[in-house]
Amino acid sequence: MKEIDKYKFCFVCGDKNPHGLKVKFFADGEVAKAEYTAGSDFQGYKNMFHGGILASLLDEVMIKAVIARGLVVVTVGMEIAFKKPVKIGEKIFLTGKMTEQKKRIILTEGEARLVNGDIVATASGKYFVADEKMKQKLQESLEKS
Repeated sequence: MKEIDKYKFCFVCGDKNPHGLKVKFFADGEVAKAEYTAGSDFQGYKNMFHGGILASLLDEVMIKAVIARGLVVVTVGMEIAFKKPVKIGEKIFLTGKMTEQKKRIILTEGEARLVNGDIVATASGKYFVADEKMKQKLQESLEKS
């Protein structure tokens, strides 16, 4: 598996963001993968991982599946279904894949599971392929892995 390019100050994948999650994403064929252990800094209710952070992780794993194909995109929207809560300290396995491209719109699917295989959330995403001007601007912060 190859590590997917990251944006150095990105909240989810950036290694230069002092408040970020610093998650590493890898390409495994058509699928982007990552794992993250739910930290106590990101609690919602007591001992429960915040759903907004889980949504960020799913957005990132889906966009990484697109970035791994050499495309530069921005998120247009996403839908998420939370299936069960994640407790602080639990490891989450994330997967994302590109499902369709319609000109400059890309559709994706993502999933978060626990070690025991339970699905904790699923998501679908919609991404827009950047034009040349936007692509140059976005790539200013890109770090090649």
